[in-house]
Amino acid sequence: MRFLICLLINVLSVFVVKAQYSPDELNIDLQTGDLLFCSPTSGELSKAIDQVTQTGKETHFDHIGIVDIHNDTVYVLHAAPSKGVCRETLAHFFYSYKEKVIISTYRLNDKYAKAIPAAIKKAYTLLGQPYNYSYILKDKGMYCSEYIYEIFAADSIFILNPMTFKNPQTGEFLTGWVDHYKKLGIPIPEGEPGCNPNGMAASDKIEMTGEVVIDNKALKSKW
Repeated sequence: MRFLICLLINVLSVFVVKAQYSPDELNIDLQTGDLLFCSPTSGELSKAIDQVTQTGKETHFDHIGIVDIHNDTVYVLHAAPSKGVCRETLAHFFYSYKEKVIISTYRLNDKYAKAIPAAIKKAYTLLGQPYNYSYILKDKGMYCSEYIYEIFAADSIFILNPMTFKNPQTGEFLTGWVDHYKKLGIPIPEGEPGCNPNGMAASDKIEMTGEVVIDNKALKSKW
């Protein structure tokens, strides 16, 4: 009996999550091909990603995914450290955050929207790839912005730039990156080609359409 009660609670919790984080509840106007840019969390590596990838637009993102709406269900396809390249419902994508984050939505300009169908098709062929912890493009797996870059590569929507892992103020490698590559046992790939969420958000081929604050304890939307 106790097992059945626990199971029922878990099932009901899933339904609550799906309702709480549905586009209608959040007042989000999403379309297939929309990009979700996520603000950094309190983790050391998350903050390090944001700090070394700043652009003139002063966005603050450390993660990106793409929306696919299928049979009225909103999915997010993305590459995450604990999951690799995966597809999740919008609700589970939001619910995976254990602290408050800001999710900003971006949409390709009309001129480039024709690239979306092929990009989504390619996105599905890459599901199951492991996460690329080295952030080196030639290495196995994919990191979040590499995944988005790759699915749009045929239409040259995004570009690669030399990566840097240095504090822009001091010119020294950030501690988070030093520790990360020390654990991997490889040199920091300073200057190698790569991409990142902040750089992609600065593209003139996409426009921000809104943002929503996601909090497991309190949910607010702003448009």
